[in-house]
Amino acid sequence: MKNTYQHARDLFKTYLAPHKGQVAVLGLLILANLGLQLLIPQIMRLFIDAVVGGSPLGLLTRLGAAFLVAALSQQGIAIGSAYYTQHLGWSATNALREDLTRHALNLDMRFHKAHPPGEMISRIDSDITTLNDFFSQFLLNLLANFLLVLAVLIVLYLEDWRIGLVLTGFALVALLVLTRFRNIAVPHWEAERKAEANFFSFLEERLNGTVDIRANGGRSYTLQQFFAHTQEMYQRSIKAGFMVNYMLNAMFLVFAMGTAISLGVSGSLYLNGALTIGTVYIVYQYNRMLETPLEEISRQLSNIQKSLASIKRVFELFDQQTEITAAPPDPQIESLLQESGPLAVKFDHVSFFYDDQGEAPAQAPLENVLQDINFTLNSGEVLGLLGRTGSGKSTLTRLLFRLYNPQTGMIHIGPTEQRMGDIQHIPLTLLRRRIGMVTQNIELFHASVRDNLTFFDRFIPDERILDVIQLLGLEAWYSRLQGGLDAVLPSGGGGLSAGEAQLLAFTRVFLHDPGLIVLDEASSRLDPATEARVECAVKQLLAGRTALIIAHRLKTLEVADKIMILENGLIVEYGDRLTLTRNSQSRFHNLLRTGLDEVLT
Repeated sequence: MKNTYQHARDLFKTYLAPHKGQVAVLGLLILANLGLQLLIPQIMRLFIDAVVGGSPLGLLTRLGAAFLVAALSQQGIAIGSAYYTQHLGWSATNALREDLTRHALNLDMRFHKAHPPGEMISRIDSDITTLNDFFSQFLLNLLANFLLVLAVLIVLYLEDWRIGLVLTGFALVALLVLTRFRNIAVPHWEAERKAEANFFSFLEERLNGTVDIRANGGRSYTLQQFFAHTQEMYQRSIKAGFMVNYMLNAMFLVFAMGTAISLGVSGSLYLNGALTIGTVYIVYQYNRMLETPLEEISRQLSNIQKSLASIKRVFELFDQQTEITAAPPDPQIESLLQESGPLAVKFDHVSFFYDDQGEAPAQAPLENVLQDINFTLNSGEVLGLLGRTGSGKSTLTRLLFRLYNPQTGMIHIGPTEQRMGDIQHIPLTLLRRRIGMVTQNIELFHASVRDNLTFFDRFIPDERILDVIQLLGLEAWYSRLQGGLDAVLPSGGGGLSAGEAQLLAFTRVFLHDPGLIVLDEASSRLDPATEARVECAVKQLLAGRTALIIAHRLKTLEVADKIMILENGLIVEYGDRLTLTRNSQSRFHNLLRTGLDEVLT
């Protein structure tokens, strides 16, 4: 298994390789800046010695002009370096953020049940933002700083070997201190990142439950938990910061000793006539110049500790693998599914249990949510699915979409009962494109009407969108929009009635023309007038398609061809709706006779 440094190398190769040109330009700018840093003290040494020696004004003017040009050039190069540094850093981190987001979205529901959105925000955004300096500055700046230290020591040796020897010792001690303390904060930064992820997860969950928390008197407990999370973040951050400052303070002590030694040695040589006052100045200045790259190295090593902690967390997420992977494809069934038209469905002795929390202890085996589900729904038929809450209705539809894989049994799909294929041999994109779903809770995005209806598919023409809007009776709503299809809907669909939101969901399904529809009682929360509009849209939607309707009210099942009743994950009744209606011994008949809709919720 790769360690964190190998992962860091992989990130460099993957996300900096496309920007080789920018890296080269940034490297040249850094080298130019290095050269000017060495040149400016030399100009000042000449100026000081010229003043002490009584040189003419013209020479002093030329030296002053040279200093000004060099200083301005260095500032210009610094601005260019800052631009390329930020551009390079954000380009690399945005590419990494995109890849990590795509990977997370492709993980199965088992992963997302165990990792709430707040934690994912921290991992995908906060951790990767920490890597900005790592991508844009670390390697080139670290190399440049080491080159600057080496160049300064060479220049000092050329001035006087004794000064060079003393400051070489200083640099070695400083680097030794850096090496000694460079990894001291890594585990503390990792712990701080984990505490931050837990906090965001807690915050996201509690904000979603604000109404329930207030209504049921949970404010005090929630605030206590909020303070507990912030206190943990504070303590972790303080400890990590303390360890970094421990390293920095050690460096400051070394710098102070270096300054005292350099001034003592150069001052002694000046008094003995071995150095000019200008040379004493550049010894002092170069000593200060040594401090700058060493401080930068110290800072970069501090940042790399944060970055290494973030890299570890990033690759922990990359290492997560989904169980929902496609088996070897079946070209024949893929070709059949590409065609439009209703689809047949077959559940072949399917059993399933949730194991989102990992493996259960041997003494407490997990209970099946679905047990030996076995039925066939022919193309064009409508199945009404009944059962109490927890009977397995929603789980059955999740298996159909392959949000989970069944532990035993197989699910088949195809244009007819004779031409079917195992859904595990069908690419997920194709499978989910051929199945449409409308639930009670409609998710609308802060985006244009066009994007909300097409799910950001720009290949669907506007003419088709408008035809479906008219077909589903949304003309009055559409006529009120300022901007038509370009009008922006607020997040959550603010301003839309429940019926309008449901009809927009039907529009989405119509536009993608699936062969199989899953309706989770789309009209269960509507007033009678709006419900009538939605029922009319349902009839339009079901025409020429296979459907599975999760029903909470018996009236919904008037369009069903078959009825299935689930209880504790088992099929307790299944058959033709009209036959079950006439059979006085059937559960469905008794439900219709007593009108007990509430037993289905």
